[in-house]
Formats: sequence, C-alpha cells, structure tokens
Amino acid sequence: MNTFKSDLSQKTFPISQKISGSSIRKSILNLIQQEHPEFNENQAIALDEYNIYREKYIGDYLVQQIGDLSDLEKTVLKSINDKTTLTDKIDDDDQQDLTYGQRIADKVASFGGSWRFIIIFGVFLFIWISGNIFWLANKGFDPYPFILLNLILSCLAAIQAPVIMMSQNRQEEKDRDRAKKDYMINLKSELEIRTLHEKIDHLIVHQQLELFEIQKVQIEMMNDILARIDKK
Repeated sequence: MNTFKSDLSQKTFPISQKISGSSIRKSILNLIQQEHPEFNENQAIALDEYNIYREKYIGDYLVQQIGDLSDLEKTVLKSINDKTTLTDKIDDDDQQDLTYGQRIADKVASFGGSWRFIIIFGVFLFIWISGNIFWLANKGFDPYPFILLNLILSCLAAIQAPVIMMSQNRQEEKDRDRAKKDYMINLKSELEIRTLHEKIDHLIVHQQLELFEIQKVQIEMMNDILARIDKK
C-alpha cells in the first residue's frame, strides 16, 4: 500500500488521505499555521489531521459568534466530533422518570379537559338537580338553591385548578426542552452544512489539480509524439 509522511506530525498515512496545503481553505490553513508556523502550501497533511482542524475551526467560529459555549453548544460539538446523531441522545420525555404526583396531574388534566368529563359531569348535575326538584319535591336531601351541590362544585374547582396548573407547568417545561432540542439540531445542521462546503471546496480543488497533472502528462506525450514525427 502506498503511503506518505505528513509534514505536520511526521507520521505515515495511506496515500489516499494525502491533502496538499495548497488545497486547504485559507481560514483553516491560518489555524494550522498558528500552531505549526513552519507548515506552508507546498507541504501536505493527512485527512484525519485536517478533520481535527476543521472541528477546531467550527468551535472557534461558535465562540466568536455566540461567546462562551453553553452546554447545548458543547453537546452539538461533541456530537460532530463523535460523528453521532443528536436524535439518538435527544428523546421525548421518558414516562419512567415521572413522579407519581406528575402522572396523576397529567391524567387529571387530560380527563378534566375532555368531552368525556363534560358529558359525565353534565349528566351528574342533571340527575342531582332533577332528582332533588322532582323526585324529592325540593325537600329533604339538597333542596333549591342546592347549597350542598355548590359546596361540592367549589371543592372540586379548588382541587382541580392547582392540579391542572401543575400539569400546565410541566407542559411549559417540555415546550422549553423541545425548543432547546430544535436549537441544537438546527445548529448542528448549520455546522454540518459549513463542513460540507469545506469538503466540496477541497474536492473541487483536488480534482482541478488532478486534471492539471493529467493535462501536463498529455502535453508531454504529445510533445514526444511530435518529436518522433520530426525525426522521421
């Protein structure tokens, strides 16, 4: 297998990883030269080394644009460095992590805000009112103006309201978490696109160099053929 020695680390790599300094983007070349001033466009490095400086360039870009990196930006950078997807780490809320009270609050809020609750409670009110007015002739258990019924409704509202507020607060927390996850995914997409542009630029320059070398070889062959014709 053909190999070459990197001018950056003096290590040996496969020839397929060789990247000429002239094909490296200027911004990344400047970053390399900050740590290795002796490196120039006439030398070469390996693709693995080049990727390290690409990632460092992205990190420096984030620091310049955002300032100090938060945990979200660090997670995105780690995902890029590890070549993993964020969707593997970012999942919806795990129901096993919920406390017993949170589960009850969610169920009460879900049931209390449904047509099923409205219909059942409407039927209950109709039976209570009609039973006391017609069956008990508005005497005895809870005559008009239904003081006991009003007490039950007040107690129910007093208990149900804070439980529903607990569930709403949890929903707001989930919405904030989803917003953070969307931000992380969008940030990673932007950085991946920038990296993709870097790779495409490198590929174009590399292909141009190869085509230039092929053209030189073709010109040399044509000159040899012309020289042979002239000798004849």
